Amino acid sequence: MRGRKSPLFVPMISKNKVVELANDRIVELDNGCYLVDVTISSTNSILVEIDGASSGVSVNDCISVSRNIEHNLDREKCDFELKVTSPGLDQPLKVRKQYVKNIGRKVKVVLNNHGSFEGLLSSVEEDFIVLNWEEKERIEGKKKKVLVEKSAQVYFKDIKETKVVISFK
Repeated sequence: MRGRKSPLFVPMISKNKVVELANDRIVELDNGCYLVDVTISSTNSILVEIDGASSGVSVNDCISVSRNIEHNLDREKCDFELKVTSPGLDQPLKVRKQYVKNIGRKVKVVLNNHGSFEGLLSSVEEDFIVLNWEEKERIEGKKKKVLVEKSAQVYFKDIKETKVVISFK
């Protein structure tokens, strides 16, 4: 078997190369799109997620990014499967730009220490986000609980996952 490649050996495609190719096309598009994530499986199944700053991404944006990646990777050296998509509504936010895009929306934030917050994403700073919500509390001198506005700063380093709360009201 010396000198022959094992049929089980699959050369890996460079994630950095895919990121570079995706970002090159996104810059050329110049329409507010940005790269969210790139994952490559051990069988070279490539998943590229892109999003838009003010709205979602179009099918044409996905096609354009896909073509740039596909035309610049050599299938003769390494076969691959490529999918370029936008993150689904049920997917967690992964990059800061997604948080900025969702200011004003209700989100659920799960913390690394197993706690969680649910509230309106009111601002996104360099190191943290600010959530606002209302909670009923008993106030001294009042018979009934009253709604009190609450706010919390949540540091990105403490966030395990953030998802937009989807409501059909």
